[in-house]
Amino acid sequence: MGERVRIRFLGRGTATDDNRAMRIGVLTGGGDCPGLNAVLRALVRRATVEFGHEVVGFRHGWRGLVDDDAVPLTVAATRGILHRGGTILGTSRTNPYRSAEAGGGGDGAGSGDAVLAVHGTLARHGIDVLVAVGGEDTLGVAARLGEEGVAVVGVPKTIDNDLSATDVTFGFDTAVQTAVDAIDRLHTTAESHDRVMLVEVMGRHAGWIALWSGVGGGADVVLVPERPFDLDRVCDRLRERHAGGAAFSIVVVSEGATPVAGTMSVQEEQLDEFGHVRLGGIAARIAPEIEARTGFETRVTVLGHVLRGGTPTAFDRVLATRFGLEAASAAHERDTQTMVALRGTDVVRVPIAAGIAELKTVPDGLLERFGVFCG
Repeated sequence: MGERVRIRFLGRGTATDDNRAMRIGVLTGGGDCPGLNAVLRALVRRATVEFGHEVVGFRHGWRGLVDDDAVPLTVAATRGILHRGGTILGTSRTNPYRSAEAGGGGDGAGSGDAVLAVHGTLARHGIDVLVAVGGEDTLGVAARLGEEGVAVVGVPKTIDNDLSATDVTFGFDTAVQTAVDAIDRLHTTAESHDRVMLVEVMGRHAGWIALWSGVGGGADVVLVPERPFDLDRVCDRLRERHAGGAAFSIVVVSEGATPVAGTMSVQEEQLDEFGHVRLGGIAARIAPEIEARTGFETRVTVLGHVLRGGTPTAFDRVLATRFGLEAASAAHERDTQTMVALRGTDVVRVPIAAGIAELKTVPDGLLERFGVFCG
């Protein structure tokens, strides 16, 4: 009975070249994101139950491959995680091509050893296809490994919604809803105290979270990375609101928003393992300027990592599940060096290189249409 079931499972879908059971590796890298566990759950169920393959999880992103930190992933191990935020595999910002974090130095030396360790771990575990779930940085490492002969499949993940090859990334909807919930609550306290409330949200180079949550939450001004802001213009808008009878204002600020050159001082740059500037704190620098220029009491709320946590929305659970299912199918069919993506209502596959070729920022046309909100 069991043998007949196994043959039936192996016979579904497009068979691999030799119709043998495969070992599929999977990792979650970069910032955590609501929906990651839904991807893992769907990937494991299709890969093991439908196709008869084994799935091996590597803990803490690329660091798990450098350190050979692996765990078996089964249906039992991934049961009951659909609604959980974060990732049961853990994550890190390790970049084996840039630093020797796991090799001991942490100073950028010996990254060649780290890359060799990745290849060695994959060989020791007999991994036929590696599924990398992550954003631009994680998928960038996957693309480089693909050039070195590793069979990889990518799953795009970022709350910033800034990957150009997919219409939407899972995690974005949850982050926006979390921000809107916070803005709704800030409305009442802002009105009670006649204050200007600044709400800082994530968004390094793309202002999707700020724009969507600002418009959806009824903010009065939205500041995004795509358009440098003029603080005098922002203050003029706040004065106009108060002159018109409004007792409070809400300003949503993306962490990557920058002032027009020469109008404000900016923070010194500190880089992370992927060479990105560490951001955060722009709202705290704007707030005293607004208070000094307008005379309105101004307070700051930084949502930060709150946007990454918590229960994913139904939309993100479904999208992440669809991505996990399609990634399992791509691995089974050996359709590697590809990334799953949402195009319209369809989940498709695109080359990983195309998926990370450029960031998807908020276009000028959209900013113009929401111009009444954008500072």
